[in-house]
Amino acid sequence: QVQLVESGGALVQAGGSLRLSCAASGRTFNDGAMGWFRQAPGKDREFVASVNWNGGSTAYEDSVKGRFIVSRDNAKNTVYLQMNSLKPEDTAVYYCAASLDYHCARYACQATSLYVYWGQGTQVTVSS
Repeated sequence: QVQLVESGGALVQAGGSLRLSCAASGRTFNDGAMGWFRQAPGKDREFVASVNWNGGSTAYEDSVKGRFIVSRDNAKNTVYLQMNSLKPEDTAVYYCAASLDYHCARYACQATSLYVYWGQGTQVTVSS
């Protein structure tokens, strides 16, 4: 059974940092793109960041550029999201996802529809 399990969410003050982790089990995703998405109350799920199969290509949503860093450790079948300079508007449930798309594997896609495996999410709350 394929599972993606996120961890690292917490309550943090504005300006603080958090590191989210997503551990995959049941199969390896070392040859595919991994992504982070978030969903705030009353809003649609949105793209945050993604990384291609070997970490050589990344993509970010505009509001997190320069603050968030996505990375992966294929030996551990794990992807990370380092979040710095957090803002109250970053408050959301954060989900990791895995893509099997060949193009995404090379170029780190953003479209939600290209990701087929999803974790249960971890809550990030940023207080002002």
